[in-house]
Amino acid sequence: MSDQNGGSPEPEREDPIIRDKRRIDPETGKVRQPEGEQSDDGSDAGEHDLAHEELVDVGPAESQEEGPILSDDDLDILSGQTTAEQLAAERLADLQRVTAEYANYRKRTEANREIERERAVGDAVKGLIPVLDDLERAEKHGDLGEGSAFFTIAAKLRTAVERLGLTPYGEKGEPFDPQIHEAIFQQPTPGVTADTVAEVVETGYRLGSTTVRVAKVVVAVPA
Repeated sequence: MSDQNGGSPEPEREDPIIRDKRRIDPETGKVRQPEGEQSDDGSDAGEHDLAHEELVDVGPAESQEEGPILSDDDLDILSGQTTAEQLAAERLADLQRVTAEYANYRKRTEANREIERERAVGDAVKGLIPVLDDLERAEKHGDLGEGSAFFTIAAKLRTAVERLGLTPYGEKGEPFDPQIHEAIFQQPTPGVTADTVAEVVETGYRLGSTTVRVAKVVVAVPA
């Protein structure tokens, strides 16, 4: 149809083309790539996504259980350098050596503990020895009559020190031993063939295997 004014005919108008370039699919909610569009490296976007998915799927697991750790002895057995019997014998020898060392350690510890105990008790009873000497002198003079108050006190004190392990020694007539006796006087005596304790001046005391005080004696020697 021509223009009444004699102008050129108007061109026919085409319908607009609508392209959906949204990266998120509104129906599935997944990321999508428009058809024909290529990624930065020139490869097709679909192939790139597929390759990425394959890499993710075939990747290593996030956590793997660690296998047993072998010792040097186990490795020697596997390599044939050591047999199981040899390894068992070596470990048995090690166990026996450790057991013997522990037994010796216990013996030394117990011996040292007993020595320390005797030393501590000895320091405590040393202060009581002068009191025991006074009781012994009073008994010789007849001041500790049986049934008296002092007799009862002396008996209790002697029982208490005996429980601690303190024992007296040194008696008249026993052989003289310079290791446990202190000779304060030598008295030549007819009929004596060997050095003998003639009189105990001060009683000696032992605490276990320790001599707390040596006995002071008069020694009868051959005339």
